[in-house]
Amino acid sequence: MDFALNSFWRRLATGFTLAALTAALVACGGNDDDNASESRVASLKLVGAASIPTGTLFEGVELGGISGLDQASDGSYWAISDDRGGERGTPRFYNLSIDYAATGPVTVKVNRQTFMQREDGTSFPASARTVDPEAIRLAPNGNLYWSSEGNWGTTVTTLFQPFVREMTTSGKFVREFKLPTIYNYADTTTTGARSNKLFEALTVAPDGTVFVANEDALIQDGPLTTVQAGSVVRVTALDPATGSANAQYAYQLPKIPVDAPAGAPFGPDNGLSDFLAIGNKKFIAVERAFASGIGNTIRLVLTEITDSTTNVSNMASLAGAATHTPMTRKLLLEMPINYQGVKLDNIEAITWGKTLPNGHRTIVLAADNNFTANTQANQFIVFEVIPD
Repeated sequence: MDFALNSFWRRLATGFTLAALTAALVACGGNDDDNASESRVASLKLVGAASIPTGTLFEGVELGGISGLDQASDGSYWAISDDRGGERGTPRFYNLSIDYAATGPVTVKVNRQTFMQREDGTSFPASARTVDPEAIRLAPNGNLYWSSEGNWGTTVTTLFQPFVREMTTSGKFVREFKLPTIYNYADTTTTGARSNKLFEALTVAPDGTVFVANEDALIQDGPLTTVQAGSVVRVTALDPATGSANAQYAYQLPKIPVDAPAGAPFGPDNGLSDFLAIGNKKFIAVERAFASGIGNTIRLVLTEITDSTTNVSNMASLAGAATHTPMTRKLLLEMPINYQGVKLDNIEAITWGKTLPNGHRTIVLAADNNFTANTQANQFIVFEVIPD
């Protein structure tokens, strides 16, 4: 852990920390910055953090599981809970207000909660696992895109495939995107999706393209990440006009940075928990690692689809001898378990925040508390983007 901390401060001192986190200044205005020179960013400055305790009720339902966050057109935020049903209540999303000044404090208010609806207009059941909401993004037309990891089961009544859908802000079903079948659950052993390792990451590029990615490797693409080796995930570009995939790219996940101690109840992991488009083919990726008994480490990574990046749509496997060029990957910021006095939680969401009076942009991270009392909370962390 000392190594991670020292490594972070060395990068901060040399100005490397966020040298590229920015096309933000252009992309936030909805412009295509892919052909523009990147604005250099000297660092991220912590504005503050806020936590809503696990167990907090809103309209009689427990608040929690915040796995996706996106700024709404009016400056509020859409947040989605990963409550699958059969846990705390009906699968739902929220509208939040997140307020802060340049030096904090950060305050979070829940404005309303809304249930996602199925095609027939009914809400997903509160008493059974039929969906696993993980990400939410504002669509250009004012609707919302959202993703589900589905639910693995061995019977027709318990198996639900993953999806990306569009809904209205009142939760009404609009449509479902046509995803490559490679993402579907088959047997969780020989091919297809691994249970609970799918669509954590969802973002919308300035040109409207929807990008979605699995959290860790599909079975045919190789083993999950370990402390010895990384893995690879697929980033799929969805055409909002046709609703179909038009390309797919590989993103390389690094090995798990910190191991769990002997006797830990479960092993460590690492995954792509979200990403934010800062251009039509440029993103800030959130890599979230966890080691039981130690905590979470978070990496923000600048990644890009370049002319040399391979479209892997027709590749059945990305493992072993598979030859492909992945998306570029450049470490922007590594946050150790305790970052400037803030103990990091299970960060699963990233979005742009408001612009401060000095003209600097902000970003907001949010954590999924897993509905775990005492050890986790609904955490929100705000950073000011400091340009050169």
